[in-house]
Amino acid sequence: MLIKEWMTSEVIIIEEDTSMMKAFQIMKENNIRRLPVMRQGKLVGIVTDRDIKDASPSKATTLDIHELYYLLSELKVKDIIKKNIITISPEDSVEKATVKMLENRISGLPVVDDSGKVVGIITQRDISKVLVSLSGIYRGEIQLAFNLEDRPGSIKEVADNIREHGGQIVSILTSYDRCEENCRRVYFRIKEIPDDRLKTLSEDLDKNFILLYMVKDSLKDL
Repeated sequence: MLIKEWMTSEVIIIEEDTSMMKAFQIMKENNIRRLPVMRQGKLVGIVTDRDIKDASPSKATTLDIHELYYLLSELKVKDIIKKNIITISPEDSVEKATVKMLENRISGLPVVDDSGKVVGIITQRDISKVLVSLSGIYRGEIQLAFNLEDRPGSIKEVADNIREHGGQIVSILTSYDRCEENCRRVYFRIKEIPDDRLKTLSEDLDKNFILLYMVKDSLKDL
């Protein structure tokens, strides 16, 4: 999955001479937490709501309200922005963006094209949408987790068994984490089936494979 398919394209940007108060107002009005900062059309940094809070006077300040507002209106975004800009290309994968966020402990990335233009932004919320899409949870509420031998055909054997019991598979995810050598975790999500058939299916799967768990995710109460 590519960044350009999941990023937010309508990006609000500000100039580096924007006041800290104005930047905070823009975030609040648009319900966003970060703003790319530009200088003459070039990305020079990014400012977050946390940056603004950290740069604001503490509640213990002796400034009166007029002095406080004056200070906030005079302090410019360029004085507090993060200048070690970490960006991502719209042609990169969502997985790469996720790794960048994790390794740099950030929650969003400006998306910049080959010409240096900011064309979008991708955040942890967007990543969550990707995870939901990949999992197929809106199409199938039953998840079956297996510890399978890492060899050709092992996934097909489970899939065939599920289909034999009338199960309709909506997604298959695999992972090598939390697994011994020469095996992998495999997660099948299937559409809802009658309880009696589901019970027979789980018993058959548990007998023929290493079934770690079966969970039924109901979204009705969300």
